Amino acid sequence: MNVWLNFLIDSLAFGATFVYGSTGEILTEKAGHLNLGIPGIMCMGGAGGCLVLNMIGKSGLPGAVIVILGIMGALVMSMACGLLYSFLTVTLRVNQNVTGLALTTFGSGLMKVIMSKLKATVYLTGPKFFYRWPFADRQDSLHCLGILFFLAIAIAIAAGWVLMRTRVGLHLRAVGENPATADAVGINVTRYKYLTTCIGSGIAGLGGFYYIIDYMASQEAYLSIEAFGWLSIALVIFALWRPPVTIIGSFVFGVLFSCSSFITHFDWIRVTMANKPLLRMLPYVVTILVLIISSIRNKRENQPPASLGLNYFREDR
Repeated sequence: MNVWLNFLIDSLAFGATFVYGSTGEILTEKAGHLNLGIPGIMCMGGAGGCLVLNMIGKSGLPGAVIVILGIMGALVMSMACGLLYSFLTVTLRVNQNVTGLALTTFGSGLMKVIMSKLKATVYLTGPKFFYRWPFADRQDSLHCLGILFFLAIAIAIAAGWVLMRTRVGLHLRAVGENPATADAVGINVTRYKYLTTCIGSGIAGLGGFYYIIDYMASQEAYLSIEAFGWLSIALVIFALWRPPVTIIGSFVFGVLFSCSSFITHFDWIRVTMANKPLLRMLPYVVTILVLIISSIRNKRENQPPASLGLNYFREDR
């Protein structure tokens, strides 16, 4: 395969990690919650899926069953984190920023404990083949375009359609903009906040699972997930709170991340081990630029939900 095409496909596959994380965060923020626990939730999603695969890896189950059970393991673990976040911020009205940061620290630490106890030869070696269908036998970057990659694209498109084209999406946006008004017209604000946060957390958790079991298929891959979680949160602003746009933004981030490895193919560019870390800074530099540009723009449709980060007190209505 052409080097350029191989590079672009690899960047697209890598970006799916961000698609999961940012789509889950967009849904959560549309309900008015700034969930800074997404990095920890992505870590827990990866650990949950790998834990299930470690339990069934040598059971001889059909490939389709192994794929489904792994996904369910990632969903259950990450949605449990979302439920904990919802209970603290919605029911107990704890500060959202503090709760999110605590959840990230907790999730990252617990993931490392869980992953250190698992055997890569069980949860990784065999199952990764099933997740990489239909290109599992390829030796180029196409082998990364597996089931979880296409699932990420489908989820982002479906989330955008639900938000903008359905009554549920309309109610959710109303909750994020003005929960008091939404409550006054009969919308169950608490239910929407709980369900959206848990669903968003489940989607984000799949990003961590995808990165470990599919894209990297490496025993040490889990060590990078937390950093990608923070970039997923930043990508929400890049995508202007529109899930389908995360596909484009994630591809851009994937290209920037892969640059440090790809440009070594060109003799006219001198890249040494000393300056490679500088190239790996590109996604973070672009993130900062996006944040600056977004803060300057003053269009209402490009701004976050009005009640983002604010706990709702029904008594203040």
